[in-house]
Amino acid sequence: MMFLVALARRNNQPENRDTVRINSQIRITPIRVVSEDGEQLGVIPTEQALERARDAGLDLVEVAPTERPPVCRIMDYGKFKYEKKKKTNKGQTHTKTKEIRLRPKTGEEDIRTKIRQAEKFLEHKDKVQVSVLFRGREMAHIEEGRKVMEMVIEILSEHGKVETRPQQHGRRMICMIAPK
Repeated sequence: MMFLVALARRNNQPENRDTVRINSQIRITPIRVVSEDGEQLGVIPTEQALERARDAGLDLVEVAPTERPPVCRIMDYGKFKYEKKKKTNKGQTHTKTKEIRLRPKTGEEDIRTKIRQAEKFLEHKDKVQVSVLFRGREMAHIEEGRKVMEMVIEILSEHGKVETRPQQHGRRMICMIAPK
């Protein structure tokens, strides 16, 4: 009894719209067929279209299931999936956040080295989080850390724009710089 309930539930779920029917999954006949060259082969029975696809060593892929008759194309399904995935991933941006850590007492040349590294990150279109860490009695002299932070921001303003102004979070002062 439980098995029948599970089957009924599974059948009532809406079908995923991204799935594409290929080869023997295409049950409707006749279908409009487009060859691998883009040539219209016309409306033919599904079995005949499958035979042509197999002869060419390719797949029969349903590209427009809502049309009447449905439009199917003879193509390499693996390549089709790859191109589709590539197209969806193209719109996404892959930005990383890199961090440079400084202290209020960090030497000027060490700061310049860190800035050069941050410039490289910004050139590669990565965001840079600048952190000034305070230890012990350094918390009493936050203005020194703020001076270091302002110096870094001033130099990096040529390569990026400040996304978040310097903010104090406990023992850390943090600023985010995004590439231009």
